[in-house]
Amino acid sequence: MLMGKVISNVVSTRKYEGLQGYKLLVVRLTHTAEPSYVVAADTIGAGRGEHVLLTTGEPVRYGLHREAPIDMLVVGIIDQEPVFEEAD
Repeated sequence: MLMGKVISNVVSTRKYEGLQGYKLLVVRLTHTAEPSYVVAADTIGAGRGEHVLLTTGEPVRYGLHREAPIDMLVVGIIDQEPVFEEAD
């Protein structure tokens, strides 16, 4: 799983039929060396500014309501951003 922060929505009036009904979000991955942005499908109601958990690859299909060409999915909304301490 990955962690990220929702930056924006993706508005797409024309898209593959299997994507209809899925909200698409632009997510900035956190805890990475370089800034990285991805588009993730959302079925749980995440919104702009929220920290989220993402899954990719084969596990995505377990969180979908139907077959769709989605390779990244929001699977959780993080209540409080984790704090990481460096080991001595």
